[in-house]
Amino acid sequence: MSEISYNYLDLLNPQQRAAVEYKDGPSLVIAGAGSGKTRVLTYKIVNLLDNGFEPYRIMALTFTNKAAREMKERISALVGQKISSRLWMGTFHSIFLRLLRGNAELIGFKPGFTIYDTTDSRSLIKMIVKELLLDDKIYKPAIVASAISNAKNAMVTPEQYLGTKEYYDADKRAKRPMIGQIYKIYRDRCHRANAMDFDDILFYMNELLRDHPDVRRHYQEFFKYILVDEYQDTNFAQHLIVSQLTGDDMKLCVVGDDAQSIYSFRGANIGNIINLEKRYPGLRIFKLERNYRSTQNIVNAAGSLISKNTNQLKKEVYSENEVGAPVEVIRTYSDIEEAYMVSNLISGSKLTCHDSLDDYAILYRTNAQSRVLEEALRKRNINYRIYGGLSFYQRKEIKDVIAYFRIAINPDDDEALRRIINYPARGIGETTMKKIQACASEHASSLWGIISDITKYDAGINGGTQKKLAAFADLIRLFIADNENSNAFELGQLIYNRTGILTALAHDRTPESISKHENLTELLSGLKDFVDSRLEEETDADISMRAFLSDVMLATDQDQNDDNEEPRVTLMTVHAAKGLEFKHIYVVGVEEDLFPSSMSMDSLAQIEEERRLLYVAITRAKETCVILFAGSRFRNGQTTLTRPSRFLSEIDPRYLKLVSSVNIDQGASEKFINPAANYKTYNTARRTNPADSFRSGRFSDYGSPSSRPDYGKTAVNSLHRMDTTGVGAAIKPMHTPDELAIGMRIRHPKLGEGEITMMGNVQGEPSVTVDFGGTGIK
Repeated sequence: MSEISYNYLDLLNPQQRAAVEYKDGPSLVIAGAGSGKTRVLTYKIVNLLDNGFEPYRIMALTFTNKAAREMKERISALVGQKISSRLWMGTFHSIFLRLLRGNAELIGFKPGFTIYDTTDSRSLIKMIVKELLLDDKIYKPAIVASAISNAKNAMVTPEQYLGTKEYYDADKRAKRPMIGQIYKIYRDRCHRANAMDFDDILFYMNELLRDHPDVRRHYQEFFKYILVDEYQDTNFAQHLIVSQLTGDDMKLCVVGDDAQSIYSFRGANIGNIINLEKRYPGLRIFKLERNYRSTQNIVNAAGSLISKNTNQLKKEVYSENEVGAPVEVIRTYSDIEEAYMVSNLISGSKLTCHDSLDDYAILYRTNAQSRVLEEALRKRNINYRIYGGLSFYQRKEIKDVIAYFRIAINPDDDEALRRIINYPARGIGETTMKKIQACASEHASSLWGIISDITKYDAGINGGTQKKLAAFADLIRLFIADNENSNAFELGQLIYNRTGILTALAHDRTPESISKHENLTELLSGLKDFVDSRLEEETDADISMRAFLSDVMLATDQDQNDDNEEPRVTLMTVHAAKGLEFKHIYVVGVEEDLFPSSMSMDSLAQIEEERRLLYVAITRAKETCVILFAGSRFRNGQTTLTRPSRFLSEIDPRYLKLVSSVNIDQGASEKFINPAANYKTYNTARRTNPADSFRSGRFSDYGSPSSRPDYGKTAVNSLHRMDTTGVGAAIKPMHTPDELAIGMRIRHPKLGEGEITMMGNVQGEPSVTVDFGGTGIK
């Protein structure tokens, strides 16, 4: 070992050192955000080696290859690569795959068994669904695969699944009563092919240990110490394996933070860490409560939020760093203004702090929120990256729909046509496309030239398929004709409605499909925003689909040509941000039904996980954290009034600074302007909404008063509770038509201040007339 390995304990604080040196029994290290978890886990392994443990008798389990690699590199720096390479260190799947290969025949497999990836698994499921003559629009491979995965992670066999009424009833309600039968056939086919999927690795490892006591005893004796990272993220199958591998001496150390348990949708069970003491009597608990990452204000704000959870392991996380700036909470008038606000704040902060763009991150609850943020950053010439994903217009579902847009403009676009001809599925397969391609080549025609007059050509296509092609051609002709007379948004709406793109996804509740649905509805919002913003800039502006696609292609080209080595702002979901840190964090869309998600309000457990998710977002910040929420958000082509998240009222106001976007615009962030006298009612984002620029003179997308959500009372009450910092009046919601009055002064981003001189109705909808002085009456 290198000399440095004997000095490492001096680098630890007392709590960290106690956790590292304890090795007499099972232990749980509760590691708060930024508390040095990785250092403790690394040094504990080094300490075990220093105390005579053989490296090949130590098992260390992580959730990602990246985490395992980084930990092994740190250990190598202390003890040398020769020793570190002998550790059993890796992900659950990689370690247990090694063990299964050595015992394959005991579980009915040959040693050279294959591992099916996601594509392989779904392909097999698709084949089984077809053989059973089931509707593949209902029994989608992704949905079936998710159900099978959940069953395996709960250690439920196909036979148990088929014999459990609750499973059958749930599947029947979802109109998929054959899931159990598909699961059984899938399991049998995999076994026959000498193949396992990723979930099988955990499933069969459990069966190996359960059904072969001699094997279980062997590994219990062989591994003298087991360490597990991120234990709050374990599912039932992983928890059960660890439990079975732990021998009588129970030499186990698990590290985790229940406050960062945010992956229940992947099967993670917070109860595994919360109830660990019940499984291991005499469990020693070490609490790492000092946060080395963040300022005191950030740590205290996050701590006051997470303290509202009831199902948790109590700890008092603190920071001895500088006090730092309060967490800013900024209210904007729309999601568009929110995006431009963030881009402006980053530009201003960078000029002031002289930090690299790599020090900035924007976090959001759903991937669909990235579109408007990307647009704002591009217009500000701020380089950005999408962490762990694709930029908005690079996502497959978006490219598929844009292919429809392209075809409506240019039906001879062969690449676009190939992409959409069987999307959504309409029974036009690859064999048919090969025949059409051959015919097109023979006649020097585009694919559309053949398809649009399919009966004219002898392409060897049967009558049934010709009818499908004719129906497809009629659909495309409709889009082509509509393109001549419609703006981009109107054409987009027609394409969405006539193709049924969203319909199938609406009934698919897997996380993957939900994300796709959100992205597609956001694209529709993007079309509406494009039309509105162009018209506001110029009344006779080009608002065609062709103009929209020109903008999109430029944005896409920028994404493809970016130099990855340049500093750039990071955009990502909060889930993807876990484990990362940045100097400056911006959390956007902290609103009811978005954060917390509308799909996570069925139980206290779901709300508490959403609260943990915001806790994770805040604790990514080292120096500054800004939380933003909008008064309205554009969804499905229309404006929706929103309310601030309930979580904002749960953060101790001593650590917050409430800021209205009007103050940012006017450089007076220390106080709020009296809303009754001078409230910036207008949306600087150039989009028609309930607090619009009144360009059209009416609330065109607002709806009747009876249909409006009760935005005002709840939101204002929540924020009044927060407003004890002396910064002025609490943030108020946008005015509804009922709240407007003659004589009220309002502000327009371009026309300036004005006074309402008349109120009435236009075609049954509320309207106002505003005198903007020198600018005129609008």
